[in-house]
Amino acid sequence: MTPSDIINPSAPRTIVVGMSGGVDSSVAALLLKQQGHRVIGLFMKNWEELDENGVCTSAQDYDDAARVCDKLEIPYYSVEFINEYREQVFSHFLAAYRAGHTPNPDILCNREIKFNVFFKRAMEMGADFLATGHYAQNLVRGEENRLIKGNDPGKDQSYFLYTLKREILERVLFPIGHLPKSEVRELAAKHGLPTATKKDSTGICFIGERDFRKFLSQYVAAKAGEIQTLSGEIVGEHQGAAYYTMGQRKGLGLGGEGAAWFVVAKDTQKNIVYVERGAEHPALFADYLIAQELTWVSGAAPKVLPLKCRAKARYRQVDQDCEISVAGEGQIRVDFEIPQRALTPGQSVVFYLEDQCLGGAVIDTVGPSYFDQRKPLPQLHGN
Repeated sequence: MTPSDIINPSAPRTIVVGMSGGVDSSVAALLLKQQGHRVIGLFMKNWEELDENGVCTSAQDYDDAARVCDKLEIPYYSVEFINEYREQVFSHFLAAYRAGHTPNPDILCNREIKFNVFFKRAMEMGADFLATGHYAQNLVRGEENRLIKGNDPGKDQSYFLYTLKREILERVLFPIGHLPKSEVRELAAKHGLPTATKKDSTGICFIGERDFRKFLSQYVAAKAGEIQTLSGEIVGEHQGAAYYTMGQRKGLGLGGEGAAWFVVAKDTQKNIVYVERGAEHPALFADYLIAQELTWVSGAAPKVLPLKCRAKARYRQVDQDCEISVAGEGQIRVDFEIPQRALTPGQSVVFYLEDQCLGGAVIDTVGPSYFDQRKPLPQLHGN
């Protein structure tokens, strides 16, 4: 990789920066301003409810974004996509939970909001490019733009961007993708940006720091049911199968002598959550998955399948060797070289060739335990 590979317009351009009120988008705007571009800050409001402390966090974030734009002497505006977010992201989020899956709303938000309606709004404002504070890179290799991992392995966000299509990627910039987070903080402090020491946001975007189960209970009807082992022994009671996810340890309310309990499966039709003891229990592992809702960054599937590549089935996971093959109409099968722990329906599996993000898909079903074929899982529904 050379500096000339990075999508970085040499002539001054009009660039809209998605300002979140955090340090990453602040430094993205700073760097583009230093390069001589006409930079416009655009803040996006997608959620309107107060948090558990009665505080509107989006208002606080907007104030921080405004202070940064004032410091950089760039114009800034605010836009609302509350209805679009509820219809295109939140409704799908709830439907997935009702079906017993564990969705990733941040990926949906990128696909439906940030790089769809928000992107279109930026273009309507006369922008040549939309820039964001994501830790990813947009590089020219050969004759096309390619989505590349951010240089900071601990902050790379390409996993959340796999739904980006080539025609959008050609007009998107990631100004901080080549930097480590520590240097981003240093640049913000050096130039006196108000967000230099602001804590990174955590949790699901519209939930924030609040209690997840309490929040979800407002929208997804829950019914208490049995917590069982795979052999059928009843060991406790759950508060609603939708609230539990594969590999979960905390919040089960189970104790006793021995190793910790972990969720190994759930049956939403029978309203049963299955658990077993031990972080390495065989039922937590599977050697393949079936996925759907395929997206390829290039806009087309690989010319040759099966394809050997690497994949991650959750954000923080180290890339795993795998092979992708066709499983049926609109579906693929991903066979892993090493059995994977806690593969979760509703989450995304994202594919890589070295540092290039090829695309991804949403996990639909997970193969049986790799280690113990003598004791197959019970017949489950909705998982």
